[in-house]
Amino acid sequence: MAKPKKQHRRYREDLTETPDWLMKKKCPHKANYMSGKRILPKGLTGKEKLPQIVDDIFLAYNSARLKEGCQLFRDKMLEPDVTIGMTLSGALTPAGLGCSCVVPLINAGFVDWIVATGANLYHDMHFALNYPVHVGSFKFDDTDLRENDLVRIYDVIIPYSDALMATDEILRDILIQPEFQKEMGTAELHYLLGKYCVEWERKNGLRNVSVLAAAYRAGVPCYTSSPGDSTIGMNVAGVELRGNKLRVNPSIDVNETTAFVLAAKRSGGKSAVVLWGGGSPKNFMLQTEPQIQEVLRIKEFGQDYFLQVTDARPDTGGLSGATPSEAVSWGKVDPASLPDAVVCYTDTTLAMPILTHYALATHPRRKHRRLYDQRARMVKALTKEYFQHNKVKMIDGSDPVLA
Repeated sequence: MAKPKKQHRRYREDLTETPDWLMKKKCPHKANYMSGKRILPKGLTGKEKLPQIVDDIFLAYNSARLKEGCQLFRDKMLEPDVTIGMTLSGALTPAGLGCSCVVPLINAGFVDWIVATGANLYHDMHFALNYPVHVGSFKFDDTDLRENDLVRIYDVIIPYSDALMATDEILRDILIQPEFQKEMGTAELHYLLGKYCVEWERKNGLRNVSVLAAAYRAGVPCYTSSPGDSTIGMNVAGVELRGNKLRVNPSIDVNETTAFVLAAKRSGGKSAVVLWGGGSPKNFMLQTEPQIQEVLRIKEFGQDYFLQVTDARPDTGGLSGATPSEAVSWGKVDPASLPDAVVCYTDTTLAMPILTHYALATHPRRKHRRLYDQRARMVKALTKEYFQHNKVKMIDGSDPVLA
């Protein structure tokens, strides 16, 4: 009978002790890498409040990025000297996010200026008018919906005649009113529409359901980067055929939004962007810095704080997925601010309510900056600095009047 082999000594060591070979290994940066919070959360009880869940349970992957975004928004962006621009891409107002999130953020002073798709601001008007927008299903038969006078935005259902066509008819009647018979930017256009939305809310016994109404009351300018790319723009074009004098000038928008960013920096404050989705609104908001640096040749360094929620990948080359580090190469984001740049890859309809609740629950209201009322003054300051840096004259040869 063979004798049993002698067991190697290492198998008889006390397994609770750290092996000698590991004790001798030098790890000069280990403590830095392990400085994050230990992942050992307590079990949920159902009694926790949302901010506690975000802080204690959102520990990894995109939940951690959302936590970082919530904390960046609360701790740095909401400081009194920070001017916050916010973009709205995708069909957010039809999904109710205007009522539930954007309006409360405006009312709390947590957003100072907005760039939205025109569609978001158009569909926002349904709510002020008290027209029906309903939960539906993405499984509905679209041919049957069409036959029943309904349109579908994925799982949102809107009546064609009783909401869309009715809104269009009212909108056309508004656009031919005397105050619209001139050239203007989209901030003024939406501000004037917001005044009507306030009145519609009042007549319908509603309040705080319309982004345009809330923005009007708070002096938050609302821009759209593609004025013709929505039903508002389509109706502007339609009444122009009848001789309407309204002309939307995008250059006004470019100069006003650029002036907001420059004014924030020149006042000793900072500029922040919160990007819900990507697309044209994202580019329009971020191009303010290249406009300052590249076109106007004014020395500047980019946005100070950056938060984006997107489902777009960066490797396809689309702007919606472009990262803040890529934006540094364009001068859109200050390279020194990259630690204060967060991208969360998730759905806006999930992230926006969480961030809104988190901010409202953990930060006091801010005083409204009322940038709409300061547009002329800020553009004048932008113009003055432009001429000072470039030593140019007016195209007609005259000296600029900047007194």
